[in-house]
Amino acid sequence: MKFIADIDVMPLKALLDPQGKAVTGSMKNLGLPEIENVRIGKHITLEIEASSETAAKAKVDEACKKLLCNQIMEGYEIKLSPAK
Repeated sequence: MKFIADIDVMPLKALLDPQGKAVTGSMKNLGLPEIENVRIGKHITLEIEASSETAAKAKVDEACKKLLCNQIMEGYEIKLSPAK
């Protein structure tokens, strides 16, 4: 069975996000002071072949831990859906 994994990787809340801070400052300069606390992350989409959703999630989780996410500074969320 083939699945699509959508992975959102974000800086941990306890850590400073320099990109987000710069964008937040720029919002004020652009006349958008209502926008605050911007955090910048990354979105990853991949396809995975697995026997079940549980097996697919386990493999994607392993990929996140080993390569896609620096767990010292980032957290991640996985959403799986069947491929069409």
